[in-house]
Amino acid sequence: MITFKNLYDNVNLKEIASRGNIKVLEYQRDLSVTPEQAVTAYYASEMNVRKRQVLIELVGDAYTISAGAMQWTSGAVKMGADVKGIGDLFGKAISSKVTKESAVKPKYEGTGLLMLEPTYKHILIEDVGEWGGIVLEDGLFLACQSKIQQKVIARSNLSSAVLGGEGLFNLSLHGEGLAVLESPVPRDELVEVNLNNDEIRIDGSFAIAWSSSLEFRVEKSTKSLVGSAISGEGLVNVYRGTGRILMSLVD
Repeated sequence: MITFKNLYDNVNLKEIASRGNIKVLEYQRDLSVTPEQAVTAYYASEMNVRKRQVLIELVGDAYTISAGAMQWTSGAVKMGADVKGIGDLFGKAISSKVTKESAVKPKYEGTGLLMLEPTYKHILIEDVGEWGGIVLEDGLFLACQSKIQQKVIARSNLSSAVLGGEGLFNLSLHGEGLAVLESPVPRDELVEVNLNNDEIRIDGSFAIAWSSSLEFRVEKSTKSLVGSAISGEGLVNVYRGTGRILMSLVD
């Protein structure tokens, strides 16, 4: 039997979000600083620049996490590679070459606790089933239930993606279960856009996640070169169809 002191009852470690058996813990202040770092640490905390950690309470289920993201585990928790065979390993190796994701992600399963490494990024917990499949910008994936399918999808028009400075491929999650994302901005600064057989044009990579049902292309802002020159915009990201988008309003 394992018991913890100064974890759940730590006054400096606040639970700011939870969903299912996932908890997001946030350090209210950084107490491990030197006198020289104290001023910076104080103003960082005041501006919501705080360390956050994800605690997953495993209850006989399994989670796949980003490589290197585990800090500690307790209880009857075992780690393995989330690979289903040689063919799956080969496919994941190819996928890692076209995205910023690791080829093989560790899978933790059993009964106990799984704590992930601290991060200064903001944590989002998304229900993949509610999205009907979700596509992520590079670097957002932190963890998900292992029953969720991960696959790499290509942009609709690769040539314009290259011209627009966008990546050619994205990680897509499908199935039923929860996913944990590391967002560069907090949920309070994200706008959720719901499209119903419509389209939205976004100048830049402000959309951090979107429904896999949406068609995503990179296109000229107008049909003519003169129009693009007048508008001051060149290529824009275009999302068409029915689905949802999480969009940041800050760069």
